[in-house]
Amino acid sequence: MVTLKNIAERCNVSLSTVSKALKDSPEIGRETILMVQEMAEEMGYHPNSAARALKTNRTYNIGVIFEDKTGSGLQHQYFATIFDSLKVEAEASGYDITFISNNLGGRDDYFKHTQYRGCDGVVIAVVDFSREDIGKLLASDIPVTTLDYTVPGHSAVLSDNVDGMRQMVEYVVQRGHTRLALIHGEGTKVTENRVASFLETCRKFSLQIPESFLIPARYHLPSLCEDATRELLAAGEPPTCIFYPDDFALLGGLKVIQEKHLKVGEDISIVGYDGILLSSLLHPRLTTYRQDGVSLGKQLAFHLIRKIENPGSYESRIVSVPGEFVPGASVRDLSLE
Repeated sequence: MVTLKNIAERCNVSLSTVSKALKDSPEIGRETILMVQEMAEEMGYHPNSAARALKTNRTYNIGVIFEDKTGSGLQHQYFATIFDSLKVEAEASGYDITFISNNLGGRDDYFKHTQYRGCDGVVIAVVDFSREDIGKLLASDIPVTTLDYTVPGHSAVLSDNVDGMRQMVEYVVQRGHTRLALIHGEGTKVTENRVASFLETCRKFSLQIPESFLIPARYHLPSLCEDATRELLAAGEPPTCIFYPDDFALLGGLKVIQEKHLKVGEDISIVGYDGILLSSLLHPRLTTYRQDGVSLGKQLAFHLIRKIENPGSYESRIVSVPGEFVPGASVRDLSLE
């Protein structure tokens, strides 16, 4: 194993100089810094993580809590994009990522697992925030940053679901639709914001949405959207446009529409959410809202690491990340008729 002493001998400088050069210290000249860093790379030097942890009192490990009730795991493109971006940003700052399970070694407790893993900080992506162990974690001195959920005293990174839904509804209404139905996800803050924005935007256009046109389902679960779509299409006066909780769950609705020999964009209009790759492959092209998973992951890592490394001066904040409305051919333009 290559050590600082080996590098110092090859460069004919002191151990102190090597240490400072590898940290880009302004105490020594730029030429010396470049010489030492090039030699370290040539010799294959890698800092010892255990030694670094002892010196800094950190593990350089960030925990991620992601409670996946649908069983899709990291195959869900939206979350996969977020976590990949989070990993890239964290690794660029010298941190590793560990996913924290609530069922490891018989300890059904996220807080205990975080302590067991020795995490310097935690990103909470998806979880039931009413859990007692999550409450303990949030009340502890472990730095935490949350995704799409705000907690006093902690930074939160939010996808702008309110504006995203507003843009979707406005587009559909401007194309002449007045009978809108919303199949929404489970009871989370994201769902609460989307439903509220949907109803508020409909009120702005003086649209009355029947209670039967608001149907709960679950994110990323096509089977429930299949049942909800069948129910909506069986109504005496069915909706002309159906909003789905996400692009993947929408596949369940698409199955029912095809079974009934209806044509999307002609007999029935539909819109999705998330803007995953799948949406661009559907025919006709799906109208959806693309969430910026790359920016969400980057911001989660950035603010958590700032909190970890500047515990006395960092102030928590709420960061809103806009997405992009993507019009397609899945919404018929009734205003021209």
